Amino acid sequence: MTLPPADPALRVHAALDRLAGDMPAIGVAVSGGGDSVALMHMIADWGRGRRIMVATVDHGIRPESAAEARQVGRAARALGLSHATLVWQRGTETGNLMANARDARLRLLSGWAQRNDLPAIALGHTADDQAETLLMRLGRGSGIDGLASMAEWRDAFGSRWLRPMLGAGRQDLRDWLRMRNIPWLDDPSNDNEDFDRIRVRRAISAMGLDIAALARAANHIQEARDALSHYAAHAARDAEAYNGSLTLPRRAYGDAPSEIRRRLIVAACRWITGADYPPRRNTVLHALNAIATGHRVTLDGALIEPAGDRIRLFREAAAALRAPDTQDGIWDNRWHVSGLKPGQHVAALGMGEVARVKWRLSGLARDEAAATPAIWEGDRLIAAPLIRPTAPYDVRPVRVASHFRRLVMAH
Repeated sequence: MTLPPADPALRVHAALDRLAGDMPAIGVAVSGGGDSVALMHMIADWGRGRRIMVATVDHGIRPESAAEARQVGRAARALGLSHATLVWQRGTETGNLMANARDARLRLLSGWAQRNDLPAIALGHTADDQAETLLMRLGRGSGIDGLASMAEWRDAFGSRWLRPMLGAGRQDLRDWLRMRNIPWLDDPSNDNEDFDRIRVRRAISAMGLDIAALARAANHIQEARDALSHYAAHAARDAEAYNGSLTLPRRAYGDAPSEIRRRLIVAACRWITGADYPPRRNTVLHALNAIATGHRVTLDGALIEPAGDRIRLFREAAAALRAPDTQDGIWDNRWHVSGLKPGQHVAALGMGEVARVKWRLSGLARDEAAATPAIWEGDRLIAAPLIRPTAPYDVRPVRVASHFRRLVMAH
């Protein structure tokens, strides 16, 4: 006797209980494809009594995208859910179109969630996405972090992202939709072999590979990755943060295996800069070689300086000079700044002004002081609050040492 397949909604609901059971509200990103449409219906059933909001990002890459977003809006409202269409206003971005579109999608969704007080956003990634991502990254020679399975949740772009459907297969979800006569949209790009993912998807089908087995392999790699993260967190236990800079004990760093040293430096660099993604592997390896020989080196806007029994990391002054003015009271993704008067703005102090403000009294290195936030009126320096506290200006770091240890675990 053949047993009927398990209802994928039960697995998704169980994941939602784990990930969002205590949340009074949740956002759902819905493109209109089968995976995200199934997620919207499953969350609607699960979330009775919660505030559930739906958003669709219109990238404007295909002429049909606006009409598809409207169709998702009608389907959401039929379930009693509010819907918003978020339009990507493409600028002068260069490089990989799909990578730019992905980042734009996450930033738009994060802004939408923050405006609506949504503690998390659910995404429709499935077991098939796990398997495809594993093979794509194998082909690119990725390390253990790239090969590890997608996490059920992560924090990035200022929001928490949930993936409650990783235990469900794409075909099971479409069968679930068909049984309920729920329509979805088929994206024509799913037939475009110009995209790596589509070529990998077809190779999986042609070779008869088991999606569930590939997803399990990614989970096993994730378990190994978690073990490395715990080791790295132990090595990072004595790290110290002060005024936006970070110090690592050189002995604990030097005694650790090379992979742990790499993890510490990547996490430290991200802590300094606030970057959403780690630096490229080749640039990290160059930095590790420089540290090993006792040389100063820059890495993605962070300056790394081996000095005696410590390794100090702080913001590169040239990178800080490129930072825009404050956004919602935050400057350079590193500092909370308040007390500005009309006509004033925040910019890096800069090397030219360091000597004038007697930087040595601050206990900061010269380059470190040059990267600190200063208050300006036009081209006139008004105050350098980290060098010399000045009312009414208040400057506080966005991140403290505990954030570094969390980044070590997340990397």
